[in-house]
Parts: sequence; structure tokens; C-alpha cells
Amino acid sequence: MVLCLSPSWATRVPSSSSPGSFSLLLTRGVSFGAGGRSALESFSPPRRAHYVLGAYGRWGAERRWVPELTRDLDCPTAGTEPLCRRLEDPVLGRWVLAERAGLAVPPCVAFVGAAAPGAELPEGMRGTRVRLVRVRGGPEERERTVREELRAFLDGADMERYREVWVRPAGWRWRGPGPRSTHGKAAGPAVAGAVGARLRALRDDDGVLVEALVPPARVPAAPPRSPAPRLPLALRICTLVCRSWGDRPQLCQVSCSVGHAEAPVHHGAALPQGLDSSLRHWGVAAPEQRQALATRLREAAEAAMAAVLAVEAELSPEQRGGARAHTDIMGVDFLLACVDDALELVALSTNSQRCLETCLLAEAMGRAVGQPHGDTARLLAEAMLHRAQRRLVEGKDILLIGAGGVSKSFVWDAARHYGLRIHLVESDPEHFAAGLVESFLPYDSREHRRDEEHAERVAELLRSRGLQPHACLSYWDDCVVLAALVCERLGLRCSPAAAVRVAKHKSRTQQHLRSCSRGRPAPAAFAVPCCRLQSHGDVERAAAAVPFPAVAKLEFGAGGVGVKLVENPEQCHEHAARLWRDLREDSDHPGIGLGWGNAMLLMEYVPGTEHDVDLVLFEGRLMGAWVSDNGPTRLPACLETAACLPSCLPPDRQAQLVRAALQCCLACGLRDGVFNVELKLGPAGPRLLEINPRMGGFYLRDWIREVYGADLLLAAVLVALGLPPVLPARPAPRTHLAGVMCLGSEHGAVLGAGGALRALRELQSRGLVRLNRLFEETAADGDYEEPCLSVACAAETRAEACARLLTLCQALGIDSPRYPVEHFLSHFK
Repeated sequence: MVLCLSPSWATRVPSSSSPGSFSLLLTRGVSFGAGGRSALESFSPPRRAHYVLGAYGRWGAERRWVPELTRDLDCPTAGTEPLCRRLEDPVLGRWVLAERAGLAVPPCVAFVGAAAPGAELPEGMRGTRVRLVRVRGGPEERERTVREELRAFLDGADMERYREVWVRPAGWRWRGPGPRSTHGKAAGPAVAGAVGARLRALRDDDGVLVEALVPPARVPAAPPRSPAPRLPLALRICTLVCRSWGDRPQLCQVSCSVGHAEAPVHHGAALPQGLDSSLRHWGVAAPEQRQALATRLREAAEAAMAAVLAVEAELSPEQRGGARAHTDIMGVDFLLACVDDALELVALSTNSQRCLETCLLAEAMGRAVGQPHGDTARLLAEAMLHRAQRRLVEGKDILLIGAGGVSKSFVWDAARHYGLRIHLVESDPEHFAAGLVESFLPYDSREHRRDEEHAERVAELLRSRGLQPHACLSYWDDCVVLAALVCERLGLRCSPAAAVRVAKHKSRTQQHLRSCSRGRPAPAAFAVPCCRLQSHGDVERAAAAVPFPAVAKLEFGAGGVGVKLVENPEQCHEHAARLWRDLREDSDHPGIGLGWGNAMLLMEYVPGTEHDVDLVLFEGRLMGAWVSDNGPTRLPACLETAACLPSCLPPDRQAQLVRAALQCCLACGLRDGVFNVELKLGPAGPRLLEINPRMGGFYLRDWIREVYGADLLLAAVLVALGLPPVLPARPAPRTHLAGVMCLGSEHGAVLGAGGALRALRELQSRGLVRLNRLFEETAADGDYEEPCLSVACAAETRAEACARLLTLCQALGIDSPRYPVEHFLSHFK
């Protein structure tokens, strides 16, 4: 991050990527380092800005260069002059809070001139607590308009609860207490006179706001300690909100100020204090009541920012100050009021800078008395850096090896969203993704035992077309080794192909880890005894080394196909004979790894709960990790039944899983990429089931994005481009998800002719469920079945999410004695 203090330090040049926009180049700037160090640096060649945070608040004559420098840039820009003016305008801000966010606001009427901002506000709004009146014509007509509109406002239903009003200037220039007067509601002529006087004194682009004086919540009476009368107090709550992961609002910090009720409490009038102590002072003694009010405050503040972002999306680039200009940081002020003996939050205004200043002052005051650093700076920095990284990936050429099936359809929408140019190498020349990518390169690589040869052919194919991709990756299990080999030939970032090959071979993974004896504990502690099976003779040898019950599965399998719990060597022989007969080559069951052969392995059965850990690694450093829980598998086939995110485990047990997954990946040589690690957690700690050297499949990318905001696909692209991805340092879940898998054999009739799938799609369109389609068909697939659909419900608590999901499954017929959803969800406690 670099601070620019002079217009001579920066230059605007026409953008090479966005016609009509400009790139900002810095020749000097104040840079910042760890420990509070700063330095004035010169940059030669000039440094290109990838994110610009414009100055906030009002611009004086000496700083008029700031709005001009930050307008119409080709990089994400926040704090532009047009957007700041909109946030600071009390009429526009109040209208957004009331009409678009649905928050309680003081009833008000604004009288503005023809040149005043807010042209998108419906003039003469009725049925709303915010009314806009444009005064036109001569003095008599203006005076008559003011009298009539004031009479309708003061006598209206919205004003029944209030006895007094304020008259004050309305316009983005007016900050703080400003010149204002208080009048009784019954004193209509006096109110009209005050409005008229102020209208005559103001500029054409300003106005006058008449608003109800909201009675604040009263502090409970205390025993008198002095003969002086106690003056009523008011509590103003300021909230700082940022645009966080996935362009969703996130509350960063809350600060409160206390002042006298008869005068407006404004920023800077008093030192800030915390919300919890303020509520205790206001007589909210029960902790659960204070927590409930804090939750309501968070929801209201984030709803306010969501409304602001929605309104901004409807504006033209000129109205925002540039095509990439958006609000990333804003403040929302609330007043603690009392309605029918219940505390109520009344939204007062939005602002661009004042809440930020107040919250940072509160953090500085806390550090002076030994309080730890708060999260405000981290959250704001993460939000800005995330938007900058999204800009960095735009226009990059990404070579994708393998398109996958319908479960990977999200990739094409994400590529458009992030501005990626995808060049797809795919074995199926008729694949539906052929028309969704920048270029389609059909090449049959299904025989993956020849991947070295395939890698050379793909490199030649690229050279013949003159393609020079910036990155290469694969999320399709069959193609991860081929992608790594292509990266090595093109000099692109990836984990070594040898490491990916070790992870791809399930038995080699375990055998390699068992030889890794360094570490505390050593990776060998997480390995599980297993033997490779290529013949029935191997079964006999494995039975002597692996105790029963054991798990028999395909060496290169995916999706749980062919996995079975066997009780003795006879069952293992029987299962192996059936697999080797039915699954010989890729065409027998595409997408489950048969292009690598149909070898099997026998692995010791590990008791405990099953979990997925999705990791992002860059140069061997852990950038992010997410733990999800699986329900009990459906034995003996070991099919996945249910899942939940976030994990039910306590933090220390989640930390065990993450550390075990990290050590196993590093021990295998996986240092760069996004990896999915499946583990069992028993009383003695984690045990590894397998490492998938690619992004987690099924619903995982979608769920992690919904719960935490982080996008595994974007993280994979950033790592492949050689950029360490910025991810939440301390991820806090936004919601809880619980989901159940549907099988064609159990639910095909219910989903199809029974109409359940149609009902689920309707519920999804209303935001009531999350569906992840895994396969296009819902028909059963014999003994080698894969789940066809994931159905999930979200809620504020895990218990509520599970209850919603169970009710839904019972109503639609997904739950049955043969498929007991309640049992599958019972593990999530």
C-alpha cells in the first residue's frame, strides 16, 4: 500500500485494457512496512495502481486534485467524490435506509431546489417515512408549497408518536451538528418560517430537512447523588461496514457516543465507548438481551450497505465516478430509541468517513489500556486487497485441462465473472463447454498411463496455435497429473508432477507417508496400513498385512465409486472380481479414474468421524484452510450421505485436522495449489484417507464461498499465476449449512415423476435451499452409483439448518426407512 500526497507523484495515462478509462501510475509515494515503519520512495519505472482508495469527506481547494486523479480509473476505486457525496447526503441516505434497506428511520420531509441532488428519488413520495419536495416558482408559490407539505407531514400518521421536529440544512456539505432549530409539532407556522428562512439562505444544490425528534431510550433512574437534576441522555451508535468477500457487507466495528437528548449527539461530541458497556449502562442487564441487540445491529448495518451497493449498481459509471468505482467502506449511524417499552434501533444516516474516524479512535484508546489490536484494519485491508487481486486476474489466459461434467458448470460462470480467458483441453470434442471458452482444444487424453506423451502433444498444440497461457491448472481428478506435466514443460507454477503423481496413487500416498519420520509428529503418524491389489494373489498377501474389517477401493478412484467395507478375505476376493470384470476402461464408467487402470487397494478401516479439509498452499505456506464434516457413510458401499459446514468440532480438534492435512501434503511434495484432503478423526487423532491434488469436488467450492466468502477457484487461479492469494486470516462463518446427498436408486422416482426436483428448484429460486447438481441423470447406476444431487439448507445455527433440512426431506419423500436422513444428520452435534 502506498500513500500519494501530491498530484505530482502520480500520472494518469489512457488505459490499454479499458477504453475510455485511465491507468494510474505512481512515481513517488509513502510506503508502509511491518512494525509501523514508513518510507518515502521513488518508483522507476512507475508503479501501476491496482486499487485506489480516494480521499474521504470534503475536498478543499488545496485538495481538488484528488477527485480528478481518481475519476474514471481502470482499477477498482473506492471513495470517489460522487459516491462520497451520495453517502453524505442526508436525504438520499435516509431514503436508501428506509426504502431500500427497510430500516426504521425518523419521519422526515426534505425541501430541495431543482438543482439539488437525488434526481432518482421519486418526487412527492407517499406512504414512506422519507418525503421529497422540490420547491419551484416565485416566493409566494414556494411559501405555499412549504405550508401545505408541512401541514400534511406534521398531521400525518408517521408523526403520531412524536412531539417535536428539527429543522436543519440538507446537503452533502453539512456535517456534524450544523445550524438547526427545534420546534413543537403543533407550531406549524414557526416550522414553516424556519424552513423558509433556511431555503432563502442556502445554495441551489442544498435543501432543508424537517425530521421528527426521536425520543431516545432512557437510562433507568438511579439513586440521586446530588441535588442537580439528571438530564436525559441519548446513545448514538456508529457502525463501520466494509464490502467483504463475495461482495457482501461485513460489520467491522461498533462504537457508541453518549450526549444530552435535547441536543443532537454527533461524531466528535464525546469520546467513544463500547456497545456492550453502553447497553449495560442503559439497563440491559441480561447478556442474551445485549447479544440479541448486537445481532440486530449487525443485520441492520449490513442491510444498509447492501442497499447502498444495490442502488450504486443502478447508476451509470459517470454517476459513480468511473466504471470500477464502488463503495467499499461506509458508516451507518443509529439511535437507541424506545418504542412501547422495547428498545429499537433507528437508522439516522450514512457517511463516508465519520464512523471510520470514530472507530479507529476507539481502537487507539483501547490499546492505550492494554486491549489487543482490533480487527478493523485487517478487515478493511483484506477487502481492498481482495478487490485488487480480482483486478490482477482479469484478462489472463488460463489453460484448463479437462472440463468435467455438469457438477463443474460453475467454472464457466466464474470465468466470465473474473474476466478470465479459458483455453480448454478436453477429450470430448462435443463437450457442452466448447462454446463457453476462449478457445477449445480437443485432444483425447483418456489413457492417462501415457500422460508424458500427452503433455508433449498438448505443448505442441499450444505452440501451433500461438497460445502462451499465463497459468495452467485442472480441477478434474483424472487430469491433475497431466496438468502438472504441462506446467513443467511450459515453465508455469504448479506442484511438481512427481508430487502430484504420489498423491494421485492412493497406496503410494500412504506408503510414502509411512517412510516420513521427521516432524512432531511425523507424517507417518497419519498414514494408514494398505496394500495395492492387482490380482487375487495380492488379496491373499494383503489379508496377512491389513486387519479386517477393511476398505477395498480403486487405486485411482473418484466419487466413492467401487468403495466397499469388506469383513474378510472372501468378501475382498468377491468385490475385486466384480470390479475387475465390470470396470476395465474409462468408457465403462467415465470420470472415476479408469484411464489410469483398475488396480485396487485394501486399506485398514479407521474408526471415527469423517472430514474434508480444503487447503490453499503457496510456496509451502498455508494461506487458508476449511474443515467440513461428513455424516455416517452408507455401508457397505461407503457412499457419502450428509455434510455440514462449519465443522461441529471444537477449534483444537479442527486444528489437528488442518495440521495433519498440511503435513501430509508437504510430505508428498505438494507446495502450490488448492488441495482436498479426506481424513478420519478418532480418539487418537487424525488419520489420512486420501489426498485429492485439486480443488474439492461436489458442493465444497459452493459451500465454502457461501459460508466464508472465499472462492477456491479464484485461489487456485491466483496460485497458478504466482500470486499469493489474500484469504480471510480469521474466517468467521456467515451461516451454517447442512446438506444431504440424493441417489438415483433411492430418489430417482421422487425427484422425477414425484415432482421433488421441480419443487426444489422453485425453493432454490426463492433462496430457501441450495442445490448442487452432480450429474444430469437421476437414474440408478447399479452397484457403482454416485450421488446425483446435494440438497442443503442454511440457518443461523447448525441445529436450525438440520431441522429445516429434515423437514424438507420428509415433506418431499427424500427421507425414508431405507434412507434415514435424521440418522445421517444426527452426527452433527
